[in-house]
Amino acid sequence: MGIDPGTIIMGYGIIEIKAGQIILLEMDVLKLSRKKHNHERLEMIFTSVSGLIKKFQPSTFAIEAPFFGKNVQSMLKLGRAQGVAIAAAMQAEIPVTEYSPKKIKQSITGNGNAAKEQVWKMLQRLTNIKEDPEYLDATDALAVAVCHHFQSSTIVSDNAPAGKGWAEFLKKNPDRLIR
Repeated sequence: MGIDPGTIIMGYGIIEIKAGQIILLEMDVLKLSRKKHNHERLEMIFTSVSGLIKKFQPSTFAIEAPFFGKNVQSMLKLGRAQGVAIAAAMQAEIPVTEYSPKKIKQSITGNGNAAKEQVWKMLQRLTNIKEDPEYLDATDALAVAVCHHFQSSTIVSDNAPAGKGWAEFLKKNPDRLIR
């Protein structure tokens, strides 16, 4: 599950991986009224994310980290929205991972400075989605989910023994230690 946090529009994207293929289960936005008090919108975010978690039972939760802009009030509001979404995942005991916008773009397109439209075009290729969504916040959330899939996938086999750190390496390779 990927989330693009927002206090007015929050995007979400839910994918499933089958036989190495990315399958889109749902991609949409939660639209929150500007007329509602900020605390009411935060509750709506928590309730909506909790509902999505209950419906789709994701095994992981990835969220876009807020970018550092010049408007401190916007950053504060966005951070609260992000925190409430994370709290919903934590309450459901789902592991949470956070990615910077640059990391997400780089993971999807190979270019950390790619435009939202470039990211969407690459996502269309990866998922075989033909139609364009109404809001790019939804595609941003899908990008978060796909980025997390790419970042958590490994080339190493699941049966390969895990490394035990430097101490284990040096014990097995004493000739590699330079004194």
